[in-house]
Amino acid sequence: MIKEVLQQLEPLDAQIDALSGADDGEMLDLTAHAAELAELAAQEDALLQRCTALTPEDRVFLARRPDRPHIDEIIDNLFTDFFEQCGDRQCKEDAAILCGIARFHGMPVTVLGHRKGGSLEENLRCNFGMPGPEGYRKALRVMKQAEKFNRPIITFIDTPGAYPGKDAEERGQGEAIARCLMEMSGLSVPVLAVVTGEGSSGGALGLGVANHILMLENAVYSVLSPEGFASILWKDAARSGEACTMMRLTAQDLYDDGIVEEIIPEPLGGAQRGRQALFARMDTAIQAHLAKLCRMSGKALADQRYKKYRRIGEMRGA
Repeated sequence: MIKEVLQQLEPLDAQIDALSGADDGEMLDLTAHAAELAELAAQEDALLQRCTALTPEDRVFLARRPDRPHIDEIIDNLFTDFFEQCGDRQCKEDAAILCGIARFHGMPVTVLGHRKGGSLEENLRCNFGMPGPEGYRKALRVMKQAEKFNRPIITFIDTPGAYPGKDAEERGQGEAIARCLMEMSGLSVPVLAVVTGEGSSGGALGLGVANHILMLENAVYSVLSPEGFASILWKDAARSGEACTMMRLTAQDLYDDGIVEEIIPEPLGGAQRGRQALFARMDTAIQAHLAKLCRMSGKALADQRYKKYRRIGEMRGA
């Protein structure tokens, strides 16, 4: 599995970083230094070549890695002048959804997405990226604001699902997600969704009703987790590896089925191994798709979005 490859890469990465960051004045033999770096790089490349044929289970593992780029980092690298919007104006602030206004290559846009956090403290504050109803109501509030001021909407999806707790259900979790689905389907501004990690269940779809959907190469998008699928179908969560293949949840599967418009390539070994290269690819892809969508009228955007999801729901070969 990819997990074993990445574990073997860790000490090599540490050695390469240590040698690359050494002061040349302290190196007694620069030739030996360069030779050692070349040898380590060759070992690293040989290991990375094992990452060229990943299984769906490998991609699920990569999609869930805590060191993948999160929405805070994506916003810092792709947008300027970000101004966060907080609160649902009904109950409270939900840190699991990050929303705000920003500029993308000078164009005013509304940006929102799931936020997991990068440390244990942030994970707890953001409820590990599982929003409650307040998060979806906040997201809908800023999306309607975007429609009012004619700003394109860009969403970033990365969640194990909406929070399933009793208190969330009591405060209207199902209604909040359903309202997001209904309202997003009729928005008269461009909506672009980017699945950056794991997109599971209605918690992901609540921000995913978009004109175009992009996915990172090792992201996944599914109706539920592979463990949940295996538990329901076989009463055995340990068979989640089989479930990953059956569910057709990878970016490649969804692209083949016409659900996803573009797959954004990741560095070998996962997004965490080459952040700046990944951000450059994301920037190019988002810019190209926004350029196409911004040429459409409000009615054409709503009609295209409606037809896209009607087509996804069709039964094939029935």
